[in-house]
Amino acid sequence: MGKDYYKILGIDKGSSADEIKKAFRKKAHEHHPDKDGGNAEKFKEINEAYQVLGNSERKNKYDQYGTTFEGFGGQAAYDAGFDWADIFRQGGMGGQQTAGVNFDFGDLGDIFSDFFGSEQKSYGGSSYGSARTARVSRKSRGHDLEVNLNIEFKEAVFGVEKTLDINKQVICGYCHGNGAEPGTKIETCKRCQGQGQITAMQQTFFGAFRSVSACPDCQGEGKRASQNCSKCQGQGTVKEKSRIKVNIPAGIDNGETIRLSGQGEAGEKGGPAGDLYINIKIMPTDDFRREGSDIYTTETILFSQAALGDKVKVQTVDGEVNLKIPAGTPTGKQFVLKDKGVPRLRSRGRGDHFITIQVQVPRDLSRRQKKMLEELQKEGL
Repeated sequence: MGKDYYKILGIDKGSSADEIKKAFRKKAHEHHPDKDGGNAEKFKEINEAYQVLGNSERKNKYDQYGTTFEGFGGQAAYDAGFDWADIFRQGGMGGQQTAGVNFDFGDLGDIFSDFFGSEQKSYGGSSYGSARTARVSRKSRGHDLEVNLNIEFKEAVFGVEKTLDINKQVICGYCHGNGAEPGTKIETCKRCQGQGQITAMQQTFFGAFRSVSACPDCQGEGKRASQNCSKCQGQGTVKEKSRIKVNIPAGIDNGETIRLSGQGEAGEKGGPAGDLYINIKIMPTDDFRREGSDIYTTETILFSQAALGDKVKVQTVDGEVNLKIPAGTPTGKQFVLKDKGVPRLRSRGRGDHFITIQVQVPRDLSRRQKKMLEELQKEGL
C-alpha cells in the first residue's frame, strides 16, 4: 500500500463522509501555505488524501486495494515480462492444494489486469499484463484557496452580498491557457513521440519490469508549444487580482465556511480550477448576543416602571418594538419576542429574541425624592 490517507487526515477508516470533510478542512486550515507556519507539501498531501477519501468510488477502491488505480501518483502500472504461474510453481504451489486451499494461478492474470489496467495475453497457459498502459497525462488541478471574511452582526442575520479581491493564478488571457505564444504552433512532443509517456526497463529478481511515467517535457500531454507564451512562460496561468462576488446566506454563524467550487486557482494548461474556502467571522456588537438562532439582550428600566408597569421601546434586529412591562416586574425577568431571532440557515423559520429586565436602583437622590421614598418605606414598600 502507498500513502495512508486516513493517517494523513488523522481519522479512522470507519469515519463518515462528514467526519472526513471536517478533518480535511481542519488540516487544510492548519497547513495552508499562506498562513504563518504553513506547509505547502503537507497541504498538497492533505488535498490528495481528500480527493480520494472524499469520493465514494475512489474511497471504495482505496479501502480494498490500497490505491485508486488513477495514475499511481504520476507513475503508471508495471508490466512483468514473465509467467506468474511459473514463479509459484517453482515454489511447489502451482495448481496444488496448500493448507487446504486450491491455488489457481491462471486467475492471477485477471488480478493483474485489474490492477494494471492492461489487456490480457496468453503466455504458457497463464495470463499476464501486456503493458498496454493508458496515457498517464492528467491535468494538474489548481490549488484551493482560503480567505477570512469579517461581516457585521446584522449582515449575518439577514445575509449580504460581498465582493472579494483575491490575488490568484488565473488562465492566461494572452495565450488563452494553452501555454503557446500566439501565432506559433503546438507540435508533437519529440521526446515521447506524442505518447505522453516514457518507459524504462528494470531487471529484478522476478524478471524484467517496465515502468511507465509521464513525459517530463510535455507533462503527459503528448504535445508542446514550439515557443512558450511570453506572458506565462508556457504555464497557461498568471497571477492576477480577481474580483469575486459571494452571497452570504441569511443565518450564517460565526466560524462557518462557504465553499465556492472552481473559484480557487486555475490549473495549468487547462487543468480544473481549485476551490475557494471563505471562513466567516462575525464582528461582535454590544447590542445583541447570539446563541444559535436566538438573540439575547438586556433592557434597563426605572424602579417606578418596574413597580407600576409601563411600555418601553426595545431594539430588535428588525427595528424598535414596544414591550409591555407588567406592574411588579423584578430584575432578571425574561420576556420572549417570538420569531424575532436569526433565520435558521438549514431549515425554515427564525429563532426568538429573549429580553432580560434589569431594574435600575436610583442613586444620588434629591431631598424630595429621598423624603418620598421614606414615606413609601413607612407604608411597607
